[in-house]
Amino acid sequence: MRLHAATAHDLGLGRTNNEDSWYAGQRLVAVADGVGGQPAGEVASDLVVEALKPLDADTGGDSLAALTEAVLAANEAVRDAAGSDPDHDGMATTVTALLLTGEELALVHVGDSRAYRLRDGELEQLSTDHTYVQMLVDRGAITREEAWHHPQRSVVTRVVPADPLRPQAERLTPRAGDRYLLCSDGLSDVVSDEAITEALTNHDDPQAGADQLVKLALQGGAPDNVTVIVADLDAESVGG
Repeated sequence: MRLHAATAHDLGLGRTNNEDSWYAGQRLVAVADGVGGQPAGEVASDLVVEALKPLDADTGGDSLAALTEAVLAANEAVRDAAGSDPDHDGMATTVTALLLTGEELALVHVGDSRAYRLRDGELEQLSTDHTYVQMLVDRGAITREEAWHHPQRSVVTRVVPADPLRPQAERLTPRAGDRYLLCSDGLSDVVSDEAITEALTNHDDPQAGADQLVKLALQGGAPDNVTVIVADLDAESVGG
């Protein structure tokens, strides 16, 4: 069982530097988005992705335990780097990652980057946004539609580093034909779930789907960096 992943990215129309980092392998896909307005966001996101990369080559063990441990180690690496350089003080990042081992898929997530799954034509958001507006939605104070236009929708409530770090960590059951999408909020803040579903459904090739999603973000104004990973589960290697 393996992932066939494609990536697409753009600085966006409102940024001159890229604070997103990403990795797309056969077992591991990950997106990290340096927190805007903080120093050295690109350093924080790169540290996290570099800490996760070795997992792509390790084919054994418990995927959730391995991915969680790697994210916790990345948390310490970012904290140490921030403490050792005044220019990096306060830097932070999101992280959303999937790790495939055997017939198990692990998700570990912090922040407001997202993981989606397209299965049988239905799009499901696998990650839960760690944001102020999602907290309001969970409390019933606002609707999901109101959250889309809320002036504080970009305020994140969990980031790397944190003490303690409380990531979302879940075991998923992959299925032949699944398509996964990981993205920074540069996509999800401007492109609706309906448009995402259409783009993923209408393009058999993961690269074409990823390119179309970035194009949609740019058409929507793309005020932030846009990073997209589209990963298909290799149906030929999976039974049933």
